[in-house]
Amino acid sequence: QVYLMESGGGSVQAGGSLRLSCTESRKSLTDYCMTWFRQGLGKEREGVASICPDGSTSYADSVKGRFTISKDSAKLTLYLEMKNLEPEDTGMYYCAADAGVMTAIQALGAPVAWYAYWGQGTQVTVSS
Repeated sequence: QVYLMESGGGSVQAGGSLRLSCTESRKSLTDYCMTWFRQGLGKEREGVASICPDGSTSYADSVKGRFTISKDSAKLTLYLEMKNLEPEDTGMYYCAADAGVMTAIQALGAPVAWYAYWGQGTQVTVSS
């Protein structure tokens, strides 16, 4: 079983930056596509960025150009760099693994229910 743990969330002003990290217990970064999700209060959980073992990435339109997903397999860590944050980015951010897909585009579009492994989440709050 794969265990994931997010960190790096916090409270920032609009226009600020944060870097989230997701540490894995085992080699999920090399075995599975990984996706960062977020969920605001009263909203559905939505995928924001995905990365697959071949390094391919995909982003939701709402974060394209502002967020960057990356990984360091040697450190067993997945990252999400977030710049020019907006109040609409506020929410709980989760990393997830293994939707049974092969490409980043497929991973970003995969339903939440397809993902086998989840972290506990880290809160991001952006004030105006």
